[in-house]
Amino acid sequence: MSRRLASVTLPDDVRAVLDGARSLVIPSSRAELYQIALGPKGGPTFSVDYTVDGQPFTEATVVRCKNGIAVNYPEDYMRRRDPDCMRIGDDLPTDKPRFRDVYGKEFGPTRTQTLDWLAGQDLVVVPFKAGGLQYGDPSLAIVPANASFFTLALVDLQGWTTFEEIGPFEPRSILYVAPPFRHTHFEGRQVVVHNRTRSLHEVFAYNLYPGPSAKKGVFSVLLDIGEQEGWLTAHASSVRVTTPYENETVVMHEGASGGGKSEMCQEIRRRDDGRILLGTNVVTDEPYVITLSETSRLEPVTDDMTSCHRSLQNSGGKLVITDAEDGWFVRVDNLTSYGDDVTLEKVFIHPAEPLVFFNIEGIPDATCLPWEHILDKNGKPCPNPRVVVPRRLIGDVVNEPEEVDVRTFGVRMPACTRLAPSYGIMGMMHIVPPALAWLWRLVAPRGDKNPSIGESASAERTLAHGGLVSEGVGSFWPFSTGTKVGGANLLLRQIVDNPRTRYVLTPNQHVGAYRVGFAAQWLTREYLARRGAGRIRPEHLVPSRCPLFGYTLKEVKIDGQLIRPTFLRPDQQSQVGVEAYDEGARLLTDFFKAELAQYLTDELDPLGRQIIEVALRDGTIDDYVALTPLAV
Repeated sequence: MSRRLASVTLPDDVRAVLDGARSLVIPSSRAELYQIALGPKGGPTFSVDYTVDGQPFTEATVVRCKNGIAVNYPEDYMRRRDPDCMRIGDDLPTDKPRFRDVYGKEFGPTRTQTLDWLAGQDLVVVPFKAGGLQYGDPSLAIVPANASFFTLALVDLQGWTTFEEIGPFEPRSILYVAPPFRHTHFEGRQVVVHNRTRSLHEVFAYNLYPGPSAKKGVFSVLLDIGEQEGWLTAHASSVRVTTPYENETVVMHEGASGGGKSEMCQEIRRRDDGRILLGTNVVTDEPYVITLSETSRLEPVTDDMTSCHRSLQNSGGKLVITDAEDGWFVRVDNLTSYGDDVTLEKVFIHPAEPLVFFNIEGIPDATCLPWEHILDKNGKPCPNPRVVVPRRLIGDVVNEPEEVDVRTFGVRMPACTRLAPSYGIMGMMHIVPPALAWLWRLVAPRGDKNPSIGESASAERTLAHGGLVSEGVGSFWPFSTGTKVGGANLLLRQIVDNPRTRYVLTPNQHVGAYRVGFAAQWLTREYLARRGAGRIRPEHLVPSRCPLFGYTLKEVKIDGQLIRPTFLRPDQQSQVGVEAYDEGARLLTDFFKAELAQYLTDELDPLGRQIIEVALRDGTIDDYVALTPLAV
């Protein structure tokens, strides 16, 4: 063990932890790590326990199934990411809560206590590359051996590698896991502390749900590195779409949590008769269906964390991307019965190697089924069931970097009707200039119900009453340890530097008075792919009634079928009308103004200031286009 770690340059106190640990295991293969995750007896069940105030406490349970391990948490709270778990333990620039400001003391002593606790444990240590095996930075994870399911999820997400493959290195990040501190130091809350220097980003995870640490904690590391080096990791999925006529279009989809990123890589859902349900009127219960004889072929490029690494970019005028992960943290709340998504179900039920399931019922030595979600205390299925799937197990995955033709942005929209006006007035698809694309990413509205994360009490109240909550800069802000203005400037430069990439807005859940789920997003993807790189002439566009939506296409035709104009312009829906639409536009515009004002600091890019000032004075679409021409 010491020989394998000898080539790693570590801080003295971290080296002391590894030298003094009760035992230390460096798995030589994923299969070995999988066996360790099953506990010392190898299953069929294993309880992950820690001593808290002299009493045993169960943090998680692990069940051995035929197709992997099913991990569950006794507490509902631990089954989803707490949006208020990030704390900053250093003095570098940040707009996030500092440890000292929240807890009234410096992080240093708690860091020392954490390392002392780890030094007394049986440990598993694995290397990984934060940001993917090809472009990622060498990193290290130090985890209690009885929580090896966490380590397994981490290496499936980041990619399996070994010390021998990496060679001598100094970690760019180190992830430490100390579950009992959640109780002894943080009153049972999920807490992830980021402790940064210019050369090392430490992530201290005081919980065992991997979302805020093994997943988004690594995202934070990438954003920190990119902020220093001048590039971004986008909160986005992307897919290469090949039409029946063999035209290829790469679509990159961004948005706040629940904004449709996972769904962008999914096939269009069809009814039993083969038709596609575009929407159902919430007032009349009238369905609106269309028929597509053949849809485009989908080849996923990225799922959630999309690397826009500086070494990838070229002079072609389009953003170049690759996956920042080697595995995907797939949410399966929309799988409720057999046949909902045959392609994914085959991967989950008959994987080439055992997987890690979270918040899904596991019966010892039976097959773990992705639609059997664990029940929360209220008797309802947990809304955040997950499966960690290595990219290599997904069919037709694109492994080479791709140029982005279209960047779409998704927003969860509530229903809007004459009797219940709301901001749910976005049409099926809107074409926007780069300036507006930037504004939508700055604000990143997260509305309607979101299954991915817990909510603060204030956010729950806001969303319950049809309000909006902002996820912030580029929708990656929840995971950034830096400053909002710094992120805004990087995002603006990225957009301006790639003028040949188009920008589109698309809603999910509702279009005016129609409940659509993700059908509007899927059909927008289909239309954009079939249209390809062909020019959209100005005469084909009309300014949207709400300037924040940019332009609306006069008509959309897919496979010879015209989409109803009222799906493009909800103000023309009989159950919506102009008055309700304008009230929704007012709600949305006021929300944007309130969120954008905070960016008007001396550090903001001058172009960014001009764009925000247009929004604050209720400017027209022509004002935005004057600042950043439309890529058509």
